[in-house]
Amino acid sequence: MPPPRAYVFPMITPSPTSKIDPTHARGTFLAAIPETATKPGYIKFAVPNSSYELHFRAVGAITAQPGKRLVGIVRAQALRIDQTDTGGQFIEPVMGRPRRVQGTVIGVKSGAVIVDAGIPIHCTPTDPRQTADKFTPGQFIGFDVMDGASFEQK
Repeated sequence: MPPPRAYVFPMITPSPTSKIDPTHARGTFLAAIPETATKPGYIKFAVPNSSYELHFRAVGAITAQPGKRLVGIVRAQALRIDQTDTGGQFIEPVMGRPRRVQGTVIGVKSGAVIVDAGIPIHCTPTDPRQTADKFTPGQFIGFDVMDGASFEQK
């Protein structure tokens, strides 16, 4: 009889335990990619306990070293925000710049809807028929993201 098979399970990134502002995103700074002749520069941001590797344009300097914790504000512009009734919280795609977001409204601040979609995202509506104050905490919403989602380190 052959020996039992050894299984290797991937380690889950330890969950962060320190308290931060609930409207700030927490993750790991993976890399800063410089701009090229055809593409703007961006940072790679990993979300703990997930497969997310999101790309954001940096607002200001990023002082964290690659592989270290990064806390800040994620901002995006929504083409149109729709109230949804089903589904879960997500950001699509898992790797790359955010294109579709769905989550729960956790607040409204400075003309932006703050959505919990795994990380808090400050979303500014661009549809002239919508304003941030029309949304209330607890609503479940989804929206397409315009190119240029940004991250500002705090």
